Amino acid sequence: MVVPVFRASVASFHPLFDSLCTRLSTNSSLPKNSRLLPFASSELNPVQSRPELSFCVGTHLIPHPNKVERGGEDAFFVSCYNGGVIAVADGVSGWAEQNVDPSLFSRELMANASYFVEDVEVNYDPQILMRKAHAATSSVGSATVIVAMLERNGILKVASVGDCGLRIIRKGQITFSSSPQEHYFDCPYQLSSEAVGQTYLDAMQRH
Repeated sequence: MVVPVFRASVASFHPLFDSLCTRLSTNSSLPKNSRLLPFASSELNPVQSRPELSFCVGTHLIPHPNKVERGGEDAFFVSCYNGGVIAVADGVSGWAEQNVDPSLFSRELMANASYFVEDVEVNYDPQILMRKAHAATSSVGSATVIVAMLERNGILKVASVGDCGLRIIRKGQITFSSSPQEHYFDCPYQLSSEAVGQTYLDAMQRH
């Protein structure tokens, strides 16, 4: 599903994003399980100059009290690339009823997104990043996903599948809010290991 383009100029932040990033090696020879993390960030390549605008990001993952021992079922990553990239995958808990750990799919999906974020083919497009990360994910499960990329000129590009949400708040007012995608109540669109799930083509896009 593709919706009309929404243009949002993001207020300038002091570019402290890189100080908040941790590093994840993008060496493809790493064992797969080394990338199955609750969160991950991309390797920052040296740049000649800082972007005009960039994210200043703080993150906190709060699992459901009954899921703390497993670290929760959700995952995210942040990247310092260009003006910054933020992505969140909300693991679908229903897989636990089939003795599948719901966190594995969301964590691998985000680790793969971190790996591909600077890929030439991605071309700083959140929908393409979603496609490549999903295609590379082999864990059984599913997740709702949102990816936000900030251009150096202040344009925020967003792609989402399901009910992960994003809001832009300026001077105490909500100037933009993403819309959920659902088949019916409490059954959102989701990227899945199963062929019946949604794909990157179903992602709602906003620029």
